[in-house]
Order: sequence, then C-alpha cells, then structure tokens
Amino acid sequence: MDAFKLREEDTVRVTEKNLRETAVNIFEKMGMPKEDCVLGADVLITADLRGVSSHGVSNILQRYVGFFKDSLINPKPHWKILRETPGIASIDCDGGLGIVMAPRAMEIAIQKARNVGVGMVTMQNGRHLSMASYHAMLALKYDMIGMCMTSTMPFMIPTFGAEPRLGTNPIAVAAPADKEAPFVYDAATTVVANNKITLARRSGVKLSPGWIADADGTPIMEEVPAPPPGVDRILPLGSTREMGSHKGYGLAGVVDVFSGILTGGGYGASNPKHVCNHCVVAYNIEAFMDTKQFKSTMDDWLRMLKSTKPAPGHDRVLYPGLPEAETEREYRAKGIPLHREVVDWLRKTCQEYHTQCYV
Repeated sequence: MDAFKLREEDTVRVTEKNLRETAVNIFEKMGMPKEDCVLGADVLITADLRGVSSHGVSNILQRYVGFFKDSLINPKPHWKILRETPGIASIDCDGGLGIVMAPRAMEIAIQKARNVGVGMVTMQNGRHLSMASYHAMLALKYDMIGMCMTSTMPFMIPTFGAEPRLGTNPIAVAAPADKEAPFVYDAATTVVANNKITLARRSGVKLSPGWIADADGTPIMEEVPAPPPGVDRILPLGSTREMGSHKGYGLAGVVDVFSGILTGGGYGASNPKHVCNHCVVAYNIEAFMDTKQFKSTMDDWLRMLKSTKPAPGHDRVLYPGLPEAETEREYRAKGIPLHREVVDWLRKTCQEYHTQCYV
C-alpha cells in the first residue's frame, strides 16, 4: 500500500549482503547457534527483499531482541518430535523462534511428501515465524506446493465481539509455475496484519476505515490514528458483517483448528503471551499429476489473470506473488530501503552488543 512506502527523505538503501551480515551478528549476540542465526536472518531478509517490510529486519528484529532480553524466546531450543507417521509429525519447539523451527519442520514435511505424497508437520510451543510465505515457498524448489499457517497472539475481535480472541492467523500457499513467477498467497485473516499497525505508528500514517474497532467493539469506519501498543482491536477480513467479516473470522478459526488445537499447544486467547503454534504442509505434485503439465497449466492460468482488462485508474491486473517477485529483483539490484530510525537502531544495537554493523 502506498501509505506504507517510505518517503525518500526517510530512506536509506542497504545491500542485501550488509543487512544479512548485520542480522546474523545480532542473532549471535542473542545466544543463538550460528546455523540458526544464518537461517533466521534469511527469513527476515527474504521478507525485506520481497517488500514485506512489516515482517523483515526493518520491523521484526527489534521486537525479537526485546523478547530475547525478556527471556521470552529460547535461543537454543531442544526441540523434539512428539508423534510421527510416514505422512505427519508433531513437534514441541521448546520456545524456539518460528523463523528457525518452521523451516526445519518444512524440511521434514518435504521429505514425507517425497515418500507418501503429502507431508504435514504441526508445531506447538513456538514463537513468531515472521513471513509465513517464506516457509511455504521452501517447497517450490522441490516442485511441491507448500502451505503454512500460524496461530498467533490474540489481536482479532470476532464478528459481533468486543475483545480480541483470535490471532491475525495468516495463511500462506505457494505453488510453482514454469516460466511465470510462482503463485504465492500470504495474508492475515484480519483485515490488516498487526505489524502494519506498528508501521503506521512509526510513520504517523492514519489507519484506514474498517481496520480496527473502538473499545466496545464497534467497527471504526473512518480514518483514525494508530492506537497505542497493547490496545489493538483488529477487525476480521471483511471489517463488518455486511461486508463479510464472518468469513475472515471463520478463516481465522480454521487456522486455530490446524495450528492451535491440532498441535496440542493452545489457541487464540488461551495461549501464553508470545507463544505461537504453527502448521506446515508440502504437497508432492508428481503424486497427483505430471509435474511438467501442472507447471505449464499454472503458466496458462497466471497469464490468464495477468491478461485481464484492468479497471479504470489501473494499469494492469496482478496475481499473488507477482509484485513481490518484481520487488525482489529491484531490491537486489538497488538495495533494500530502510527507515533511518531502523538504521539508527541497528547501529546502536550492534554497538551495545559489541558486534560489527554493516549498515
């Protein structure tokens, strides 16, 4: 959204390499093993490269450092598999960050999908996993469809409700194509991700009508400043019952069933603070049909969508994953845009922990 694009005067361009090395150094100072630092940094950098700054280094790393300071994240989790069959596994993350645990779980899911067609792994007692599509996209290079869901801290008020009961509960699905950029859907089941509210606070941008509710649960259908941290009452996708908020609310419930209840780790408002539970799935395309045919048909389908006649005021029709792929190409070439406040925080944090800063 244009409202969240950085103003030129607030922007500092940083190379992927420099931002990656800085993030790795900070994670190391949090006590994480080097291998986990590299993996975690890759999740955040990928989000920034794809223009999802709400879930990248620029917005999430500062929060993670605070969680480490407060001992809310286990930097060296002793995770274990609780249950397992040829097609599924259930993991206890031992308080480990989702940006480390979810990729490992997806590796397990991919191996199971190779063997039996579909692999599914649930995770309990985890922490935030950043951009859900990162974990879904891990399946793409194996010619598989990937899916990731996560049950988060409660920010969503149910339709007709007056208090948060469910998380933003995003769903991500990634499907490979042949010549076209892959289809990558990644969206919260709230009308806006909670991290977008954080960005609005930083930038002084007003929230759009239908994003949040007032204290008694009434949807606010006019522009308003972002509320203080801790009082977010985000509406389900759809905003009001008349515009379909029951659908977003219901989808959030679906995520809680698979990523909350089925994991055995808790759900919605029952979760301890900062605990998140996750689910990843890999679908082996070859188990269902010829992979080349699938990818070729995906190309046809995506081109059909792109060739749609645009409505007045719009240049073209996009599909999920296309703008992110285009942004990634641009940012790899020109550098990742960061807010000056983020750069200042990175430098101060590296100085505080006596580690090298490359931004």
